[in-house]
Amino acid sequence: MRRKVTVVGAGMTGSTMAQRLAETGYIDVVLQDIIEGLPQGKALDLSQSAAVAGFNGSVTGSNDWKNTAGSDVVVITSGVPRKPGMTREELLNINAGIVRDVASATVKHSPDAVLVIFANPMDAMCHVTLETTKLPKNRVIGQGGMLDSSRYRTFIAWETGASVQDVHAFVYGGHTEATMVPIVSNAMVGGVPLTSLLPKERIEAVVQRARNGGAEIVSLLKTGSAFYAPAAATVEMVESILLDKKRVLPCCAYLQGEYGIQDAFVGVPVKLGADGIEQVLEPPLADDEVEGLRKAAAAVKELVGLIETKA
Repeated sequence: MRRKVTVVGAGMTGSTMAQRLAETGYIDVVLQDIIEGLPQGKALDLSQSAAVAGFNGSVTGSNDWKNTAGSDVVVITSGVPRKPGMTREELLNINAGIVRDVASATVKHSPDAVLVIFANPMDAMCHVTLETTKLPKNRVIGQGGMLDSSRYRTFIAWETGASVQDVHAFVYGGHTEATMVPIVSNAMVGGVPLTSLLPKERIEAVVQRARNGGAEIVSLLKTGSAFYAPAAATVEMVESILLDKKRVLPCCAYLQGEYGIQDAFVGVPVKLGADGIEQVLEPPLADDEVEGLRKAAAAVKELVGLIETKA
């Protein structure tokens, strides 16, 4: 029997996620959006690719939450981008309102689902989702570290001339340039420490490029932002959950004491399986890296403090 995954938000990122999920062959996908016709049109287009791409799962576009019922995983990409003249607080509260509504509808129709949060600001939207749904913390997971780590690994591979498959390096912390923490202390290329392959200044350049990875793409595109890598990173998380792979992946998790952080969503290595986050791992890190995680926690708590409570 095929599994069911709902992707909320039929923009470029959401629809690319839907494509990758459908092409696994074992997932039925629902593409949910408030814009009439948008998810239906993209779902129809995706469905018509099945004969060539070779998958048999269904792709449904919907504006009705009833069609999402019984989803195993729900990926939330909903939200609006910041517009000229809009303050950070205004954007934060607009997206918090959207995520509250989406999260409420999600648990109403799929009470047993694991939720993967991609809506921005992702770290704060994880808090909104957890508070709204009252789900166990292991079933609310932020997607940020996977994407940032994918960029970090790519840049390390380019710098070292090695296959990206042999690069093992994570980005923890927050999902912003100021709060993400590309980990150098345990970064490896084929089991060889990165610090023994590159001089300090080149490592620092790679770290900075990873921090600026999303902004670099935005500056090149002029309009819009990345969607291929975000989709691929999210699908790797979803598959680890659906197939109970228990992959150790960098995800945003609700910490309660790990690394000295209390009650905050922060990117760390976790074991992802059928129950969502089955274990939060605490590998040894350099002192400045741990401090970076704690700063990320403080930053997300500050953001959460700016969110207006629902009347």
